[in-house]
Amino acid sequence: MTAGAFDCVVVGGGHAGAEAAWAASRLGGRTALVTMSRETIAKMSCNPAIGGLAKGQIVREIDALGGLMGEAIDATGIQFRTLNRSKGPAVQSPRAQADKYEYKNWVRRRLELAEGLTIIEGMAVEVVVENGAVAGVSLTDGRRLSAAAVILTTGTFLRGILHCGDQQWPGGRLEEPASNELSDCLRRLGLTVGRLKTGTPARLAGDTIDYGRLERQDGDQPPVPFSFLTERIDRPQVPCWITYTNPQIHQLLRDNLHRAPMYSGQIQSVGPRYCPSIETKIVRFSDKERHQVFLEPEDRAGMTVYCNGISTSVPKDVQEQMIRLMAGTEKSRIVHYAYAIEYDYCPATQLKISLETKAIGGLYLAGQINGTSGYEEAAGQGLLAGINAVRKLNRQEPLVLGRDQAYLGVMIDDLLTREIDEPYRMFTSRAEYRLSLRSDNADARLTPIGRQTGLVDERRWRRFEAKRAAMERLREWLKATRTAGLSVWQRLQRPDDPEAADWRLHPEVAAMELTEEVIAAIVIEAKYEGYMGRQSRQIEDFRNLDNIRLPEALDYASVPHLRFEAREKLSAHRPHSLGQAGRIGGITPADLMVLQIHLKKWHG
Repeated sequence: MTAGAFDCVVVGGGHAGAEAAWAASRLGGRTALVTMSRETIAKMSCNPAIGGLAKGQIVREIDALGGLMGEAIDATGIQFRTLNRSKGPAVQSPRAQADKYEYKNWVRRRLELAEGLTIIEGMAVEVVVENGAVAGVSLTDGRRLSAAAVILTTGTFLRGILHCGDQQWPGGRLEEPASNELSDCLRRLGLTVGRLKTGTPARLAGDTIDYGRLERQDGDQPPVPFSFLTERIDRPQVPCWITYTNPQIHQLLRDNLHRAPMYSGQIQSVGPRYCPSIETKIVRFSDKERHQVFLEPEDRAGMTVYCNGISTSVPKDVQEQMIRLMAGTEKSRIVHYAYAIEYDYCPATQLKISLETKAIGGLYLAGQINGTSGYEEAAGQGLLAGINAVRKLNRQEPLVLGRDQAYLGVMIDDLLTREIDEPYRMFTSRAEYRLSLRSDNADARLTPIGRQTGLVDERRWRRFEAKRAAMERLREWLKATRTAGLSVWQRLQRPDDPEAADWRLHPEVAAMELTEEVIAAIVIEAKYEGYMGRQSRQIEDFRNLDNIRLPEALDYASVPHLRFEAREKLSAHRPHSLGQAGRIGGITPADLMVLQIHLKKWHG
């Protein structure tokens, strides 16, 4: 039976699905969000936090484009911190603990109020394909939702299997069923499906922890918001706490490695190298006597606490002993035991740069189904998939962000050009132009793009233009005002200039009534002007290759003088541009030269 006709159906209500549904509906697409339960939309199934190193930049970019995540964490965060504060602005990243219950409720309410968006509770079992393009989605209860665009944001639910010691059971996450039929459907449709693993630590009852034995970690004062729409955050912040593992815990884990699924052979797939389980840590770093553990409240009242740093899948009795041996948690009660989960994913090399699959028109993939980890990476993909699905329906070119424009552009490019052998996580080191991709300038980089796309509303645009005008006034004043032969702008570039600190007190500056956000952005711009100039020249060279588009119909097997390995790699990846081709493993500068010569003949 047909349950409704839509332009776009989003399958999965996690962080990718929420952003995809928001974007698609905001851009005028009649959108359905299919989720097993509306109560689990935007659920924080692992760490109750948003942001972090490089991830904070992604959240700012999502916000600048008109997405939800930045506003959601500002409304529900319980502790805000800027990481790497002692280092340069290129690697500083905002991070916030969230009340995970308030967070998902905030996102759900925003989606429920979104015009053109229908939330449907159910489980998708089949992507309906007709003549090589999607026609809709079928649910377990027989309902069929017709649509010309389908976005799969299935997280860890595709053939998910949970592991805790020798126990294993099917599920997408704790106490939620796996989606096996949909995984089988993707295989039937000809998509390559692989297997990855991730895990989560135990949660403790907050009132059973001895906080007097822990190191206290407070948030920043004043807290810095994520969203460019948030003027300030006035709510009281709650502390996090730090404890450590010890030699007794390490010996306990060594004695029980044979019972750990990662080492017993029960788990065959690969987990995230940069977020290893505690048993992997004690094997990989056998010389370390302790590892840091962050005890992070999951809600404002601190009823449950997340044990960040001891993700594991060892049996429950070993987990109990480990908690008993750790300072401050000796008498703590475990509310949820840690577990690992294996799940199916589709290598993203099967996607176009728009996140549409190459094999099936109108089918988009976003989030962990593409081999990524993290709420932020998922949300960014969901936002772009939602935008591009509607743009295709409107016969518009896809929104493509370059590596020089956004961390989102770096991530998509990496996914399309690199073979994924572990869950992909964003780092500042992945971005060649990270000095240009700072968290403070995400609005300058992307809000005009969001406005052109249609996601940035009038309120955000007016605020952006006001900030841009204020920055221009201050920039002009700093360059025009001189003391002892130097402009204030030049003095800001000299770190030890004693006169560089007094300019804020000048009556003309005070009369501008500038926000700290504007002042900080201009100071960074002034200090790094020389570096930015050099990076701009590098970006220009980079764009020259990225602007050379490769035709989708190009037959690499027929390109004369192209190496066999290059033909195979290029045929498999189908890169968007010559620059992207050069970032595929195994492609050499000589291969790019051959392609350039061939393209001249192609267009000649």
